[in-house]
Amino acid sequence: MARVISYNEHKVKTDQADRLEASGFLKHPSLLGFTELLRRFEKLTELNQRTRVNSLHISLNFDPSEQLSEDKLLAITRDYLERIGFGEQPFLVYRHRDAGHPHLHLVTTNIRSDGSAITLHKLGVNKSEPARLAIEEKYGLVPAESKQRRAVLKPEVADAARVLYGKSETKKAIGRVLSFVLKEYKFASLPELNAVLGLYNVMADPGAVDSRVRRQEGLVFRVLDANGNKVGTPLKASLFAGKPVLKNLRAKFERNKVKPVEGQRHLRTAIDLALPGGKVGLDALKAALKKEGIDLVLRQNEAGLIYGMTYVDHVRRVVMNGSELGKDYSAKAILERCKGLAASEGKKQSGEAQRPNRGAWQGGEPASGYGGYAGAGGGKKEPGTGLVEVLLDTGYQSEAMDWELRRTKRKKKRRLSLG
Repeated sequence: MARVISYNEHKVKTDQADRLEASGFLKHPSLLGFTELLRRFEKLTELNQRTRVNSLHISLNFDPSEQLSEDKLLAITRDYLERIGFGEQPFLVYRHRDAGHPHLHLVTTNIRSDGSAITLHKLGVNKSEPARLAIEEKYGLVPAESKQRRAVLKPEVADAARVLYGKSETKKAIGRVLSFVLKEYKFASLPELNAVLGLYNVMADPGAVDSRVRRQEGLVFRVLDANGNKVGTPLKASLFAGKPVLKNLRAKFERNKVKPVEGQRHLRTAIDLALPGGKVGLDALKAALKKEGIDLVLRQNEAGLIYGMTYVDHVRRVVMNGSELGKDYSAKAILERCKGLAASEGKKQSGEAQRPNRGAWQGGEPASGYGGYAGAGGGKKEPGTGLVEVLLDTGYQSEAMDWELRRTKRKKKRRLSLG
């Protein structure tokens, strides 16, 4: 709960958000400090020590065309919380201004005043989705299924590239990214995980081939600058919540090896629609996929040759390599379909390095929140979840080529920094 409140209060402090409501508190919202906000919820959570999850952080997202008044936003919020069974709970409402679309963050607890807990099991499917549909109709909002809402929002995690590179701030920023990505995305290898983390300027680094980190099967997390260069102090994986060390990640990779058929079908369709008869370039392909909530991450060697492509589908929270989709979707096949480019021409066509720049998506930002964290930089949505972003699961696979190609080129660079 402290982390959820801290996240939103930081947005207020940096003038990226406003605290609109503090329901169930004795003071006006503008007169409450962090300690008072936290203590109100702690008095409830202390009544129930058995429930593992006792905070709820939801984001309500609206179409960019909907410029709603503060009164209407609060009316929608109260209506929504009542419909999902949290109408009697104390709650906070924040209006964020850090995206291209209107959106609210709601913070509350599922522990009642008598110590009982409101179940969160299938809350999205059983309560949130029906509430969304009813509220869209009642208030005349743009339906989530409408073509006007097809621009998907990227999750709202901290912008790790902009933090001061002192150890404490770096750790906090990386931790926010990890808490969201590790929970919400399915990946089956370290390169696949890095395809997602790289969008937030973070990297999981196993060390150079002959480094102590690699020999001991260690793992550190690093911040990357806008050009993909490592900056700041590397931080051991064991320092972060959930202990995302290599051993634990491997167990997660194994569980995620089953590929979601629907996710594969969705990606193939999106790629085919974005490549009408091979008349577009690689940059145009990336832009078209981004509109559908898909980031195309290119894997290139030091000479600039593209040897692989990874697709990060933020709609279904799945990461897949082109080779998983079939031979017609491998890096070589896609480059040939892009105006007949050969793989050797990849760097010239793409105009970028190993890692894509992290930019806000077309359409805006977050999902819900971390620790109840559903969002990070742009937005999110699960199929049919427009007004309310309820985070999804998805599946994904591994790749073998990345580390083999990177060994030779990074050997000398990393010996001193990580050895």
